[in-house]
Order: sequence, then C-alpha cells, then structure tokens
Amino acid sequence: MAFEGLSDRLEATFKNLRSKGSLTESDVRAAMRDVRMALLEADVNYKVAKDFTNTVTEKAIGEKVMESLTPSQMVIKIVKEELVSLMGGTNSRLAYASHPPTVILMCGLQGSGKTTHCAKLAKMLKKENHRPLLVACDIYRPAAIKQLQVVGEQVGVPVFEMGQSDPVEISRAAIAEAKDHGYDYVILDTAGRLHVDEELMNELKRVKAEAKPHEILLVVDAMTGQDAVNVATSFDGALGIDGLILTKLDGDTRGGAALSARAVTGKPIKFIGTGEKLENLELFHPDRMASRILGMGDVLSFIERAEQAIDEKKAEELEKKLMQNKFDLNDLLDQFDQIKKMGSIKDMLAMLPGIGKNIDKVDIDEKQFDRMRAIIYSMTPKERANPDLINPSRKRRIAAGCGMQVEDVNKLMSQFRQMQKMVKQLNGKKGGKRRRKQRFNLPQGFDPSQFGM
Repeated sequence: MAFEGLSDRLEATFKNLRSKGSLTESDVRAAMRDVRMALLEADVNYKVAKDFTNTVTEKAIGEKVMESLTPSQMVIKIVKEELVSLMGGTNSRLAYASHPPTVILMCGLQGSGKTTHCAKLAKMLKKENHRPLLVACDIYRPAAIKQLQVVGEQVGVPVFEMGQSDPVEISRAAIAEAKDHGYDYVILDTAGRLHVDEELMNELKRVKAEAKPHEILLVVDAMTGQDAVNVATSFDGALGIDGLILTKLDGDTRGGAALSARAVTGKPIKFIGTGEKLENLELFHPDRMASRILGMGDVLSFIERAEQAIDEKKAEELEKKLMQNKFDLNDLLDQFDQIKKMGSIKDMLAMLPGIGKNIDKVDIDEKQFDRMRAIIYSMTPKERANPDLINPSRKRRIAAGCGMQVEDVNKLMSQFRQMQKMVKQLNGKKGGKRRRKQRFNLPQGFDPSQFGM
C-alpha cells in the first residue's frame, strides 16, 4: 500500500504528541524532526522535506489553538493542510478544446506503462460520454502498435495506425481522421526510450509542433522514487509538460514521488494508476491523498468507486425486492458481481477511516466471492429463484458441480438466510432505509443495501 511506511511513522509521532497535555516549542520541533526523517525515508526530495517541516513548525508555534482542538490536533491539522498544499492544493482536470478534438500527447520512458495508461485514460473518457481515438505513434518498440490495438479493443476505443510511418505524419493524419469522424479526444501514444536522450526529445518536439497538443502528459513510474521526479524535470525542461500520470502507486510503499513531484516540477499530478486493470486509473485529489497518508481514510473515493460499479436500474429493482422480502440468490449473485467491479476488497477497505493503516494485519480472502459465485452458478435457475427448494440431495449435487464440499454450500445458505432475516428486520422498522443513509452519511442515489448496510 502506498505511503505505508510514512503513515506508520507519522502515526507514531502524532501518538507521542497526543500523550502530552500541552505542547512546548521544543515538543513541536522534536516532532517535526521525526516528520522530516519520515519524509526522507519515504524518498521525498530533501529540500521539499526541509521546507515542509519548516513551514509546519513556523505555523504550529505561532498558531492559536482553536477551542474545539487540542494542541496536538492543531499540529495534525496544520500537517494535513501543508500536505494538501504540497501536492497541489486541488485536483487538476484535463483540458477540453473549444473546437474539438482535444489532442493529448502522452510521453514517458519505456517501461513506465505509457501504452496501458493511454487505454486507461481512453476508458475513463469514454465513461464520461466522450469519443476518444487512440493513435499509435510508437513505431520503434517491437509490438507496440499491436499492444495498443489489444488494449484499445479491450476498452472499446478505436486505434489509428499507419505502420512504421513518420510519427509526425501519423499524428497529422489521426487529427484529420478525428475531425472527419467526430472524435472529441485524440490520445497520441508516442515512443519512449530506456533513458532521456536527444533523439527522443527531438522527435517529441516535432510531434508537438505538428499536433499542437492541448495537454502533454508525462507517464512516470512511482516506484522509481526520486528518479521519477528527475525524469519529470528533464521532460518539462525540454518539452514543457502540463501534468503527470503516476503509475504503480499501489505498489510503492514509500510514495516519495507523489509528494515531491509538484514541488520540484511545478506541474500537477493529474492521474494515478492504482492497479494493473484498465479501470484502475483515478483522478488525483491532494486532499484525499493527504487523508490517506494520515490514516483518516478516503470515504469520498470509496463512494465514487461504489457509485461507478453500481447499476442504478438494478439497484432500484433490488430495492423493490427488498421492500417485498423477495431477495433471492440471483440478487445475491448480482451483488457479488457489482462488488467485484469495485476492485480489490483490500483496496476498498484501505479507504475507510481507522482500517487503512491496519489493513495488512487483516487476513482477507479475496477468492471468497469467487467461490460463492461458483456455488450459485452450480444451481439451477429454479433453485436460485426459490432457495427453499435446496434440500440435502440438491446440496450434494451443487457441491459436486462446483468442485466444493457440502459444508461450503451450507455456509453460503446460512449467510443468505441471515441476510434475509436482516432485510426483514430493517423493513419492519419505519423509515429504515432513510435512517441507514443518514447513519452512514451517504449521498443521494447510493443504496446502502448494496453492501448489506
């Protein structure tokens, strides 16, 4: 999990502060020394770490404690505010041309995940009802064009290619194609190298001069730490980038690149890659990332991911069934499918306050849903619609059909009965659904029954 080490160190520092009834100037300075060491261990740029702790120290020593906060809470509040400021303050969105298509030039070193993230970005834009066109401008790397075609097909976005032609000509023809066929975004997948060199930059400059991109996004591997920031500085100096996409942030336990990039380059992080799947791309929100670092969770991202996964029509149908106590195994199967769309259970739980920092201590069986789905798929349509039909002999047949034990079938049926019982209890209480929404402070349109709330 990203920032795991930093979060643990900060938690220990703040725990020490909370143990003191009042804070002296020396207490604050000692705590900030610990914070600086934590930042350096997280591979944050030295100057960035030094400036950050100096700013927090200055504000904490001169800050009057609010009536609702203890001195330690005030320090934590200042740290969070400065973390948000360090990472850019607010999220930065893509440009949109007044006269489409909007041209996005994607660049980066070889191996950073550039081609895959072209497809991820295209998928995100398509979800927002845009019509993106992927363009294969990498004519050097073996199978680069084929890779773009494969991921383009997976996200349902067309790919424009002209084989081994000049990338400048390819970009010119692609933009013309987009204008003729109504594509409002053109994503240029350019060539990368194993290192920054003059040949690479010259080609990118020629493509930039021809395509006149509205956005130049640099894809950098977060796991390379300070090298990612150095690469960003080199590309910005030669090309003039507009923003960054940090990849593999889920695999970087330090997270120094995310904390240093904006301060060193002056360019915003626009997106972060949080997994290998093509839907694992998120807008970068500095405030939410700061909350994650400080162990406060990220409930907004949790809710957004849930809303994207939940089919509203199915949710309405399920609500009617729940109100009528007609919840069956087909409905349970639908819930499993929608939860699966939300991604890893561990990643989702890590977004919840108080759970994220302890998530690695929890033994989570990610395959449990798959096993339960296999059991339900082993049933006949009649059995799914009417679970009361499932007797011992049917259980033996179901278990044999999915390669599991009768005990596994019994366990699923027991959980299903408990859910039915809970639904009946909730329906028996006036205003149950309204109270459930208020209790969890969920937005309108988000159905708590999707998650057994």
